[in-house]
Amino acid sequence: MAESPGADGPWRLWGPYVAGRQWGTVREDYTPGGDAWSAFPFDQARARAYRWGEDGLGAVCDRFGFLNLGVALWNREDPFLKERLFGLTNGEGNHGEDAKEYWWALDGTPSHSWMRWLYRYPQAEFPYEQLRTENAQRGRDEREYELGDTGVLDGNRFFDVEVTYAKAGADDLCMVVTATNHGPDPAPLDLVPQVWFRNTWSWGWDRRRGTMTQLLPPTLAVGGLESVECEHGHLGRYHVSAEGSPEVLFCENETNLVELFGAASNPTAFTKDGVDRRIVHGDTTAVNPRREGTKAAFWYSFDSVAPGETVQVRLRLSPPAPSRDTFGPGYDAVLRDRRREADDFYDQVIHPGLGESDRHIARRAYAGLLWTKQLYRYDVRQWLGGDPETEPSPESRKGRGARNVTWSHLSLADVISMPDEWEYPWFAAWDLAFHAIPLAHVDPEFAKEQLVLMCREWSMHPNGQLPAYEWAFGDVNPPVHAWAAWHVYRLDGYRDQGFLVRVFTKLLLNFSWWVNRKDSSGSNLFEGGFLGMDNIGLFDRSAELPPGYRLEQSDATSWMAFYCQQMFKIALELSRHDPAWEDAATKFLEHFLSIAQAMNSFGSHDASLWDEEDGFYYDVLLRPDGSSEPMRVPSMVGLLPILGSTDVPSWIAEETPDLTARLRWLQKRRPDLTLPLLTRSTPEGRRMLLSLVDRPRLVRILERMFDHDQFLSDFGIRSLSAAVKEEVWTSVEGQSSSVVYEPGESRTGMFGGNSNWRGPIWFPVNVLLADKLRTLGRFFGDELTIEVPKGSGRRIDLVQAADLIDDSLVNLFRPVDGRRPADGQRLEASEDPLWREHITFNEYFDGDTGEGLGATHQTGWTALVAHLLHPRLPPSPPGR
Repeated sequence: MAESPGADGPWRLWGPYVAGRQWGTVREDYTPGGDAWSAFPFDQARARAYRWGEDGLGAVCDRFGFLNLGVALWNREDPFLKERLFGLTNGEGNHGEDAKEYWWALDGTPSHSWMRWLYRYPQAEFPYEQLRTENAQRGRDEREYELGDTGVLDGNRFFDVEVTYAKAGADDLCMVVTATNHGPDPAPLDLVPQVWFRNTWSWGWDRRRGTMTQLLPPTLAVGGLESVECEHGHLGRYHVSAEGSPEVLFCENETNLVELFGAASNPTAFTKDGVDRRIVHGDTTAVNPRREGTKAAFWYSFDSVAPGETVQVRLRLSPPAPSRDTFGPGYDAVLRDRRREADDFYDQVIHPGLGESDRHIARRAYAGLLWTKQLYRYDVRQWLGGDPETEPSPESRKGRGARNVTWSHLSLADVISMPDEWEYPWFAAWDLAFHAIPLAHVDPEFAKEQLVLMCREWSMHPNGQLPAYEWAFGDVNPPVHAWAAWHVYRLDGYRDQGFLVRVFTKLLLNFSWWVNRKDSSGSNLFEGGFLGMDNIGLFDRSAELPPGYRLEQSDATSWMAFYCQQMFKIALELSRHDPAWEDAATKFLEHFLSIAQAMNSFGSHDASLWDEEDGFYYDVLLRPDGSSEPMRVPSMVGLLPILGSTDVPSWIAEETPDLTARLRWLQKRRPDLTLPLLTRSTPEGRRMLLSLVDRPRLVRILERMFDHDQFLSDFGIRSLSAAVKEEVWTSVEGQSSSVVYEPGESRTGMFGGNSNWRGPIWFPVNVLLADKLRTLGRFFGDELTIEVPKGSGRRIDLVQAADLIDDSLVNLFRPVDGRRPADGQRLEASEDPLWREHITFNEYFDGDTGEGLGATHQTGWTALVAHLLHPRLPPSPPGR
């Protein structure tokens, strides 16, 4: 890592950057209608070339995505090779998109010098149609029908296929594929490691076409292996060598136009599905007899793998041609050394005081986080224009209001941390901010690089908006970037002021975008819209309201107060190194004070976001006739004002004279504006706190937040109060809508169906709430205690309350009587150690039981559990 601090570092050239799913993405949708799921379905993927990326099982590639290496499988029962993960599309699942496979990231290091990945492959025919049909018949009130429910895995009739990579050097990868039969009977298996070039040549944008040829004697000067030479104009020359005597098959990474689209002919006789047709269907004409192409496979056949038996194949990717040393004693030494180095690394990263269970949680979280670093290539201008070599893009894709048409500047070809390997194989700006926190524990340079990337000119919109995600870059995510940058700076040792400057200067533009676009009345009350919380409201908050209506949002306003405070903290820190930043600190302090005043008084229609009778904050709907209506839904929207809390360091009086003078002027001339600045004398000295919520209101909010009958669960804070047992309704221009507590999967199709903020526990906002409770607790000390849970008679301070939230989140993954609460009723809850060992990191969790729901490999923000297992950092930078 020290040798490769940046994206161009040699040890970062190769990694697990291949997508878990490339089909069904917006990037691959070139249809007039814009339905990405149906535009490129799973069934076409084995025979259709991708434009922007690749997918595969346990696959790796170079950071440009030119050369890919992965494994394919065949159990002699499936109708085609298992080359990629399967799942239901958004319209097929009864709760939206849903992966229907079992796999786990087992281990990995940030330099990808050591990687382990496990896939569970049924020995019976994979039930593709059964999974589709059964889920289509189920309603939203029913559980999803999973692979484990079909019976194909009964009796452990599956192979565990583990893919391990160890780097002998920056561009020298040892690859081991093992398959273990856990069933009671012998079973056949074909292991088919594959190497292929991404198709860059068919579309007219990039004509670099790599070539692959099999090395044969006398060029192949060593026995006991087969080897393929891979030549590429950018990468140079690599050799992929496979131990033993596998049959080597070649075809082209080109679409089978005849089979998929009824074309008269194909551009090549040996299309992308050639390996599949040769192995599964016995079609010897499907592969190139000249032993060359742009896709090659090493076919290992095992006619009978005994119960409990493990079979193994070994490969190596490296620039030199194979020699006697390719699979010599040094090969095994590399695997031993990299495994040991990985153990040594995590012995340092993970706190030594943790027990084995917590260490297992943290290491698996890091493994998933590092395996979901994927190459993201997408040039929106090119995508909108279509391919020069084919028909131009239809006008429907370029017209006003079309998807991403106003984001033609966005052009990315970077390794980015993805939310989920399969369900979200594209970046999301606010997810990425949370990913950066656990990443900073293992790879702070990459964490910083990710945050800067979102602010670069080829990502950020010229107007200052950060891109949300590819389904709609213009959607609005909560402004958490500054908070993440500050925390990464802290975790990195308060040493990289240059990083802070790079992020802060770009966030000045983003902050201005928020002020100019999301405060239409200039009242300092914001209308953020979607804000990543999907269906938490009574209606779709990202959709336009009828003319004359406006929604002033408690959460949008709270996010902006929170944003001001984080920018204030960063500016203060920078001012300690350069006094010129002091003016920026003053600006954000005053802006926060103005938002706080608006939040806690009457707004533009004499309507307050605070409801004194209920003791809670709500969104307020403003009507054309001047009337207003609070959206009386006790949800996370009303808890988020807590986020507007930050401590003000005592050294400002000495080190920021201009800011201090301005603050004194405001206290004298505008005391109403400075009410959010609280001060308190303690034995350690004078403390200061900026708080959006005053103490009486804070107490009332916390009474509800820590009530088991409302927000508090055993596994975190719910996103909607459990007290909403009956539907709450509202009507806008005759259109009625409602909301009710739903602890588990969503029963509404809004935002795809599996995105639910109407009761479940969401990791990121829980972490934020705990972070800010800790800030409040440091200020109030034991002078402010709350009853937790309400009615128990047990009172604790706010730091202890924050610890309780953090511990409850970690407890989702800690075994209780041998079972993790997050496993719920899923197959992972089995008493069989083959299942019990593996942790699934879900997107969100049932508000009553803690069962994991939504995406199943969300070691994006759910990897925050590894951060929670670390000891607390000091709240302030060390003395200069």
